[in-house]
This record gives sequence, structure tokens and C-alpha cells, in this order.
Amino acid sequence: MANIQQIAERAGVSVATVSRVLNNATTVSPKTRNRVENAIKELNYQPSMLGRNLRNSESRLILILLPNFSNPFYSEIINGIQDTVISKGYNILLCETDSKPERENIYFNMVKNKLADGVISMDPTINMKKLNELAEQHPVILCSEYEEGGCIPYVTVDSELAAYQAVKHLIKLGNEKIALINSDEKFLYARQRRAGYERALKEFHLPIRDEWIYHTKGLDFQHGVHAMRMLLQQEEKPTAVFAVSDTLAIGALKAINNEAKDLGPIAVVGFDNITFSSMTNPTLTTVSQPMYDMGCNAAEMLMSSMKGEKVENIVLDHELIIRESTMG
Repeated sequence: MANIQQIAERAGVSVATVSRVLNNATTVSPKTRNRVENAIKELNYQPSMLGRNLRNSESRLILILLPNFSNPFYSEIINGIQDTVISKGYNILLCETDSKPERENIYFNMVKNKLADGVISMDPTINMKKLNELAEQHPVILCSEYEEGGCIPYVTVDSELAAYQAVKHLIKLGNEKIALINSDEKFLYARQRRAGYERALKEFHLPIRDEWIYHTKGLDFQHGVHAMRMLLQQEEKPTAVFAVSDTLAIGALKAINNEAKDLGPIAVVGFDNITFSSMTNPTLTTVSQPMYDMGCNAAEMLMSSMKGEKVENIVLDHELIIRESTMG
């Protein structure tokens, strides 16, 4: 493998001149630049990105923090981030925190030690106090889940409005007994989606009944199955369900298909529009989040922040996708 000294010898210039060409300095004449570039091609020289990044005090690496890799909601966002940062000469590292503080600390220290240039967090379980401390000195962007009144810029959708519109759709179909499958309300999105659910019920003078609101311990498919089974055991059973994620909604559909065939149709609406939502039986009505665009926007915001530019929050549009699960 050729080194920079060999390039200098072949081109008949100094090592410093080769270095200037590699770093796109404007002080090199076109003729000299051409000689150096030809020598690089002839010797098949590959510059060390690590050496260059260390000199420029940057790693060209972006950390993406996730609670886990299993939730399909994150995959399209990651695609958006990846396509955007790679086009600008950066790479990504996916970091599963698994809600463990010691893992968070490892990733935060990578940024502090200049092993990564910035962070995009999609983790609702993250320690916000520590993330805010990191954001005082380093570029950080929140994607999807964010902190109300916080200082870290974010890209998201209006979860309360989206939930309100989803439940209103169920009411307009003639449903008056509407259940909510929610996750832990320590998370902002869960509180916002419950608020949207309650707003729709109040607007149509329908009761908000505690026994029809079920809080799961996670967002996995099985949590949705279990939640729906619990709701079906109520003396008065709901005729419709709004679930705060598609994975929970798909679990609810599974329980309904298995255990509620004699009860008549139960309408189900999810949230996210993951790929699987169009593959279920029946196909799932859901709130579509523009996940790929969220990723692109988060990456653009981080790049701007890394240049020291001020970054504004972005709230993207959502859409209610109506499919078979609310068509009776």
C-alpha cells in the first residue's frame, strides 16, 4: 500500500504539497495538483480517513440512539438519516441503549471524547438530564420523542392531533364504546395520544371509562395481544380500539381474530404505518408518520447544528390511512 512519501516522490513535490492536495487547499497550482492526482491514481493510494479526521478534529461518525432494534417503527427513520449523512461524507452507528444507563454513558463518552461528532436520539427512555448536559457542548437532535419546553431541537408529528383524528374517525363510524391501548404514560407520546383520545370522546359527549384504558409494559406485538384479551374480559366490551402503536394494534387484531369472532366486528386503529400494517388480516387503519422524512430532517438539523447554526424544531404532517380494520 502506497504512502504519502511515495506519492510525493512520484510527483516530484514535497509531502506538504501532497497533503495540501488531499485537503483541497486552494494554494496548489492546477499543474502541480494534476501531477499529484496522477501519482495518487498510479500508486492506487487510499488516504487514511482516521488520520485526516484526527487532524480536523472530527470523526465523521453520527450516533443514533434507540431503545431497541426490534421495533420496526425505527427502520424507515434510520434509512432517512443514513441516506442524508452518507451523502455528506458521514457514517452512522446504531446504538441500542436497552434503557440501561451504563450503555448511555458509553455513547455519551464517545461524543465527549470526539469519537463521534453528534447524536440523534429516538429513545424515549433516555436520561434527559444527561442528554441536556451533553447538548450544552455537542450537537444533539431529538427525533419523534422530545422534551416539552426543552432546549434540544426536535423533529416530530403532532401526536395529540393525530390521535384525536383517529378516534374521531372511529366515532363517525358509529362507535361509542372505544378503548385505548396505551403504553407507559411516563413517555410524552403516550400522554399526548391519550389526550387526543380523550379530546375526541369529550367532543362527542362519550364517557371516558378507566376500564377501557389499558396500559402495556412495552410496545411488542404480545403486549397488544394481552391488552386486547384484558379488554375483551370486561363485562361491557368495547366496539372499537385505538392503539398508540401499530405493533400493539396488530397484537389486538390477533386477539380479536382468535377470541372475539362471536362478538361482531371490533374496529381497530393503530399509529405509525409500519410496513406490516398493510399485511395484516384485516389490513390496519393507522396514523401514518412520515418516518423517512423525519430521518432526513433530523440528519439535516444535526449537520446544521454541527456547523454552529441555530436549528428550529420541525413538526411534520401526519395522515390517517383508512384500511379494512375500520370497515366492518
